[in-house]
Amino acid sequence: MSTAADRIRAVFADAGCSGWLHARRCADPTAEVTVDGHARVVTASVYKLPLFVAFCRSVDAGRIDPTARLTVIPSDCTPGPTGIAALHDPVTMSWRDLATSMMTVSDNAAADVLLGEIGLAPVEDLLRDLGLTETRIVGGTADQHESLVRDTDTPSTAAAFATLADNDEAWSISAYDPTYASATTPEEMTRFLAALWTGTLISPAQTDFVRAVMRNQVWPHRIAAGFPHRGVSVAGKTGTVGIIRNEVAVVEFPGEYPVTVAVFTRAARADPVLPAVDAAIAEAARIAVTDLRRPLPE
Repeated sequence: MSTAADRIRAVFADAGCSGWLHARRCADPTAEVTVDGHARVVTASVYKLPLFVAFCRSVDAGRIDPTARLTVIPSDCTPGPTGIAALHDPVTMSWRDLATSMMTVSDNAAADVLLGEIGLAPVEDLLRDLGLTETRIVGGTADQHESLVRDTDTPSTAAAFATLADNDEAWSISAYDPTYASATTPEEMTRFLAALWTGTLISPAQTDFVRAVMRNQVWPHRIAAGFPHRGVSVAGKTGTVGIIRNEVAVVEFPGEYPVTVAVFTRAARADPVLPAVDAAIAEAARIAVTDLRRPLPE
């Protein structure tokens, strides 16, 4: 009989991608499913999750007022298809609403504004406190876009993405290399999520805030697609850049222990949209979480 890991490897192979996965039951860190789960992988926008939690720790420490208002000018911001970057006029909002936009719609502009406010040091402190030695955040989305333009020798971010989408070219760029880009391992991301969900990272109020925001992520096409059941909660964060497609999430069935799962992929094809890979992320997560499901004690 094939194991869950064997079935997950077959899912990745059928989808035409390399894949790395780790899943664990929150109450029992020894209960896990792993497919090369300790390998270093590119985070893409998954970096916004530790940035979000670092922001919440800054709120707990009194270094930032989450209700203070700021005005953001979209034309001055990092490009992106969602959130502030997709707007035309100046936007005034609170810091916590900015952070919410960063997480729920993966708002690139919001992420870079927030990172500019709190800096990388609180993110690094958070990772160090958790012992996540393989996780490194080297910059925000603007830094990533600059590297794409430089590595493809193109005049703009849009031109860089268009160039990378050409299947007749095989690009070796820093954004695809965990040695140079922001990186982590699937195992460290499930460890991070488990600590977050058990309330050991931030105050109870901020923990509730993070959980609520992550449950409102709008993207249904990856891990959430594996659990289309009434009453099941999927709280996640996606990450995408070129051939890289990822998601990390906590899956909660009523009356059961939460299960954290992290799925990272690298596609063989460069098409901007690859539903087969998105579906593979959903199916791999479904297999792993199903293997780890256990009821809470009565």
